Amino acid sequence: MSSIQLVGVTKDWGGTKALDAIDLTIEPGTFCVLLGPSGCGKSTTLRIIAGLESPSSGQVFVDGKEVTHQPPALRGLAMVFQNYALFPHLNVAGNITFGLSVRRVNATETARRLQATAELLGLEKLLDRKPSQLSGGQQQRVALGRALVAQTKICLMDEPLSNLDARLRQDMRHELRDLQQRLGLTVVYVTHDQTEAMSMADQVVLLNNGRIEQSAAPRTLYSRPATTFAARFIGTPSMNLLRLENGHIAGSRVAVDHAGDFLGIRPESVSLDGQVPATVRSLEYLGADLVLRCAVGSELITVRADGKSDMAAGAQVTLQWQESTAHYFDAQGNRIS
Repeated sequence: MSSIQLVGVTKDWGGTKALDAIDLTIEPGTFCVLLGPSGCGKSTTLRIIAGLESPSSGQVFVDGKEVTHQPPALRGLAMVFQNYALFPHLNVAGNITFGLSVRRVNATETARRLQATAELLGLEKLLDRKPSQLSGGQQQRVALGRALVAQTKICLMDEPLSNLDARLRQDMRHELRDLQQRLGLTVVYVTHDQTEAMSMADQVVLLNNGRIEQSAAPRTLYSRPATTFAARFIGTPSMNLLRLENGHIAGSRVAVDHAGDFLGIRPESVSLDGQVPATVRSLEYLGADLVLRCAVGSELITVRADGKSDMAAGAQVTLQWQESTAHYFDAQGNRIS
């Protein structure tokens, strides 16, 4: 198992900072997800770890050894790309072992690794097929097999499931996580999908405008977001952030017994039949859930109610939440303890 560390890593693109002094430690044998919106710097971070990009400043360490200026081949890692990058003229066996042939691994060892990798990924009966004869999920397994057959302890993945349909993505999330744990791999995985991050990761690194907003376990990121950005990005529906004015929810008489500029409440933490008067502005029926958007003063608050609730736009309701579920943030968007 191998650790990864970035120290003060900055990347400039013609005066624009893609990464701004990133400090990050990824423990060996963990599944680390780089999460964030498009343009936040997550793929740039991955490419710098891989050696496909060079940082403008800062250092990259693998297993305590600096590799900042080493080529990818000397870093002891493998990579799975978003588009799989399979060779159409080679069969599955040829695609998986292509890297071994480039490294001049002998035929006996190549055959042994191919067999072990194919069994691990359930590809034994597909070795003679070309990529065009495979489903999306099978192609993804071949791309993963090409990374695993190198027998490195670090695997980098750049949105490998984004080309799959929703059901297959869900199945592959479970398979990837199980595979990582069985092999003891250190995985760095890029995605913009919070569901992938929350369901697979040991460590989620949430990036925004080239900076790390928060790096924590999924449960911590959900239960104690460090900033309003983290609060909004994690959770479906996202956390309510209500402006506070003079100790009240803006535009209302609802008092809040806490200093802060924003009150954060998860929709699932809000229930009906309380003491806070509100008006239903719109609703969304999702079967098991009914998502209500209610006005409290000049603020809108989202409520996740039981799907059996009989409600309509314009209805007058009363809301409540426990103080223990409330989060408070200052004017700069930072969490107030």
